[in-house]
Amino acid sequence: MLNIALPKGRLGEKVHDLLASVGYAGGDLSDMGRRLVIENESAGVRYFLVKPSDVAIYVEHGAANIGIVGKDILEEDRPDVYELLDLKLGRCRMCVAGPRDFTDDGSKVLRVASKFTNIASRYYTSIGREVDIIKLNGSIELAPLLGLSDVIVDIVESGNTLRENDLAVLEEIMPISARLIANKVSYQFQSQEICTLRDRLSEVIA
Repeated sequence: MLNIALPKGRLGEKVHDLLASVGYAGGDLSDMGRRLVIENESAGVRYFLVKPSDVAIYVEHGAANIGIVGKDILEEDRPDVYELLDLKLGRCRMCVAGPRDFTDDGSKVLRVASKFTNIASRYYTSIGREVDIIKLNGSIELAPLLGLSDVIVDIVESGNTLRENDLAVLEEIMPISARLIANKVSYQFQSQEICTLRDRLSEVIA
């Protein structure tokens, strides 16, 4: 059986529906109660529901053969896995945001608040900008409002939260969406099963 790590929540349900449409149904995710594992022997799949940020860890260490994870997590944590397919789900953007009237004074160190410190660091290194990166875990938009930072690096979906706090997107770093990933050893020894699943998904997405 293929062990598949799905992120808990809406994205996991969408991905499961997509997989079910190509013959890999596992069951009704909305009626699982407290169960974290569902399987379908006839389809040859077993699903694990885990915290989105943990999907790549389960896959990297072989507890799951494949998984679905956001590109943001892949770029932030750089897990040792294969990225097989862009599923075109959960689309959003990783952006630099700040006050609408913000002007970057290149003579000063730029203070940047973010949960995605590695992405932020690599981005500013790539453009040669000296920064002081402040690690936050939530309510990132508060940082420039309270003077903790000049700008933030965060995921932007609709942009409503930014607008409601008089902030705006200043630069786009990268597009984000859900990706199909595989454990490297599993990909070697179960390549036929994994590639068949990937190819079926690819056809539907196309």
